[in-house]
Amino acid sequence: MGTEIERKFLVDTLLWRPADAGTRITQGYLCSEKGRTVRIRIFGDEARLTVKGATDGISRAEYEYPIPAADAREILERLCERPFIDKTRYLAAFAGRTWEVDVFHGDNEGLVMAEIELDSADATVELPPWAWKEVSDDPRYFNSKLAKRPFSTWSRDGAGAAPA
Repeated sequence: MGTEIERKFLVDTLLWRPADAGTRITQGYLCSEKGRTVRIRIFGDEARLTVKGATDGISRAEYEYPIPAADAREILERLCERPFIDKTRYLAAFAGRTWEVDVFHGDNEGLVMAEIELDSADATVELPPWAWKEVSDDPRYFNSKLAKRPFSTWSRDGAGAAPA
């Protein structure tokens, strides 16, 4: 069984800056119900179909398969729920690990989140100075939830805004 183990953090954008142009990602959901999601993701000239199970702490079942980009575009347009997730992904090296930093666009503009994939749920991680607030256990920050209830619709009570 494929397993994804990751921790998520909001990013303090005063302390983090991209090192390159990043990769634009468009993703849509064929299914985004509690306990399972099926998504299509296009990034650059590549595309993937991903099936994820229910979250258990910071772990969940995950199966990911490459698919032709033309098929992915057609599935996005014809079959996926709206709106899509639109973001640019940057890779950031810190303390021997590679972090994925996502800068969201569209209805999720203003949200910048970093993820680190781990080999085990109890792995020790040295946090970069720009990893502001952990949101691993907050389902509002799952991409499947952001597609249904975008960041722009949240009240600005400190729940998602990085420190100024």
